[in-house]
Amino acid sequence: MGTARAMLEVRGLYKSFGSREVLSGVDLTVPEGSTCVVLGGSGSGKTVLLKHLVGLLKPDRGAVIVDGEDIVRLEGDALARVRRKFGMVFQGAALFDSLTIFENVAFPLRQHTGLPEPEIRARVHARLELLGLTGVDGAFPAELSGGMRKRVGLARAVIMDPKIVLYDEPTTGLDPLTTDSVDEMIKAARAHLGITSVVISHDIGSAFSVADQVCFLHDGRIVEAGPPGQLRNSSHPAVRPFLQTWFGKT
Repeated sequence: MGTARAMLEVRGLYKSFGSREVLSGVDLTVPEGSTCVVLGGSGSGKTVLLKHLVGLLKPDRGAVIVDGEDIVRLEGDALARVRRKFGMVFQGAALFDSLTIFENVAFPLRQHTGLPEPEIRARVHARLELLGLTGVDGAFPAELSGGMRKRVGLARAVIMDPKIVLYDEPTTGLDPLTTDSVDEMIKAARAHLGITSVVISHDIGSAFSVADQVCFLHDGRIVEAGPPGQLRNSSHPAVRPFLQTWFGKT
């Protein structure tokens, strides 16, 4: 079997804010069609890394290669073109409260395409059905559970057929059953849509459930990366105590 091509590559990424260096030489490779979870404690730079992946922040030095193209020097229309390869699922789902579920999911299609209404309806219904959301078209976000709102957020994120979906702390504040539901949602997106996923998280249980690759960010660097089983047996002085909060001492 051949190795999957890299959909995302980060090489030697450095970023400081004033005198505080947040990223200190991050290296990361995410193969096409895989799910990578970036774990780390609060303040470890996970969100700063995420913002670099879509060009919301420019590094002090280093490369961010998206689908074979270094985006660090891109601006304007060229950067906007690359950003269309991404979907984003925000921590709180970030739905429009005043729009129905159907209108929330249809929003990117109405903003960025000239598709006729029957095609928009067909696409929205296909995504809602895929994510177990049939029959909620006319509901408003406040009428849905937290887990269902996350699913709507993902349906909206994938409505434009992105190559990559970024999840920002998708299970924060959710109960265990809802967390399981979100984990299954992330797996479904990969299985049915072939999407490359990057999940920023400090939720160890969720990370080990969904990841093909877990990367641990500490002191501005990825200090360990590999399949969940490899990380679970890590002897790294930062990784081991972090994971023991979930798995207990072995």
